[in-house]
Amino acid sequence: MALPYRKSYSHHTHQILVFSPFSAIHHSQKPLTKYFLSISTKTLCWLHLPQASMAASLQAAATFMQPTKVGLTSRNLKSTQCISKAFGLEPAGAKLTCSLQADLKDLAQKCVEATKLAGFALATSALVVSGASAEGVPKRLTFDEIQSKTYLEVKGTGTANQCPTIDGGVDSFAFKPGKYNAKKLCLEPTSFTVKAEGVAKNAPLEFQNTKLMTRLTYTLDEIEGPFEVSPDGTVKFEEKDGIDYAAVTVQLPGGERVPFLFTIKQLVATGKPDSFSGDFLVPSYRGSSFLDPKGRGASTGYDNAVALPAGGRGDEEELAKENNKSASSSKGKITLSVTKSKPETGEVIGVFESIQPSDTDLGAKAPKDVKIQGIWYAQLES
Repeated sequence: MALPYRKSYSHHTHQILVFSPFSAIHHSQKPLTKYFLSISTKTLCWLHLPQASMAASLQAAATFMQPTKVGLTSRNLKSTQCISKAFGLEPAGAKLTCSLQADLKDLAQKCVEATKLAGFALATSALVVSGASAEGVPKRLTFDEIQSKTYLEVKGTGTANQCPTIDGGVDSFAFKPGKYNAKKLCLEPTSFTVKAEGVAKNAPLEFQNTKLMTRLTYTLDEIEGPFEVSPDGTVKFEEKDGIDYAAVTVQLPGGERVPFLFTIKQLVATGKPDSFSGDFLVPSYRGSSFLDPKGRGASTGYDNAVALPAGGRGDEEELAKENNKSASSSKGKITLSVTKSKPETGEVIGVFESIQPSDTDLGAKAPKDVKIQGIWYAQLES
């Protein structure tokens, strides 16, 4: 007879010893799986269960021995045959031998914990199977379709990070001259590239493809401001309010991570509908009250982190940028283009390309140029 394979799982003071597989003594007998549950120093419980009914039996044990449903002592225990029926087994197919010296409620609670540990592998398998059926990129919806969805229908689908689309419309900007109010302006990036050196040695600076590290939290939405259409066909948009910034981190092919603040704060864009552009404000990625690991900040914290070295070395150029924190803003530029409009509903969609600086670690690092391309959506009200 082959020696059994032994596994031991420890959980604080509780231990589960699993012996499997056991060879059948006779060809007509079913293989058995033997479980030894060391619950405490006062309780010893052996279970001899058919291997095929292991998971079902443990689940039945958890249901049968709930502390809220058990109020008996060891003197009131039923016979082994009755307990076997409670486990869903035939009397000849299972044997239960328990030596109880503690209260049965404590035993029930310990057995429930042991059952959870024993069924961990089955639960993990179920999670893997359910995760394998997850869908990819969701279908892009119109504004009315998104509004008709409930919270639970949108949750976890990725729809909340998408800008709406237009059903129908014309492939041009078909609004009459006049003053409008742009609302529900949404900008959804579809690619992030960073200007940096390539992985190869002495590679020139060029925009490198990146990997997004901050998941689906980068879309700007609910932006509004005045939108003017001149008689000569030019347009002008001024950003006034909305969710107009998002902290994003991307990773370069070499492994370097580049954080930046995707934004269009204080944007003033002018030009033809097929290409109108303007500058915007890029605030500091960190606020002035942010402290670095050495307690230095722009408006609070220590002045330096090297005490007062001789010769004034604390004010040298290589240390000055680390000690003298700066939360100053910078500038970025964006170009927007209208690809489709629907005057009857006031909806406009298009594409955009933005170039802005990355985080400077409060002035300690040189910023990198970040190119952001994507789509945008807005509603114009007269």
